[in-house]
Amino acid sequence: MKQIEVQIMGQSYLLGCPDGGEAQLREAVDRVDAAMCKIRDAGKVKARDRIAVLASLNLAFDLAAQQAAAAAAPAPVAASSTEETATDTDPKAAQLIQRLDQALAGDGHLL
Repeated sequence: MKQIEVQIMGQSYLLGCPDGGEAQLREAVDRVDAAMCKIRDAGKVKARDRIAVLASLNLAFDLAAQQAAAAAAPAPVAASSTEETATDTDPKAAQLIQRLDQALAGDGHLL
């Protein structure tokens, strides 16, 4: 495992990185940095620890929404006019998709 130095909100961090994972780690750092800077730049929160918590919650919320949408998406089916999609046969799935669409129609963030 090697270590890489990164910057998040102008502060340096030395992070352990598994072999072959540097690009993925740098992408994660970029997402965290962008999320934290967006909250800081909004001017509503000043404390670094509170900004980090809010950014973490926003990122976790986005991930959960993506996972829920992926889980609710109907599985691909062979092209056939007689087959129904999951939303045609399961009203709960259709309701969930509608609720997700409504939730994601806004900003999609807690802050």
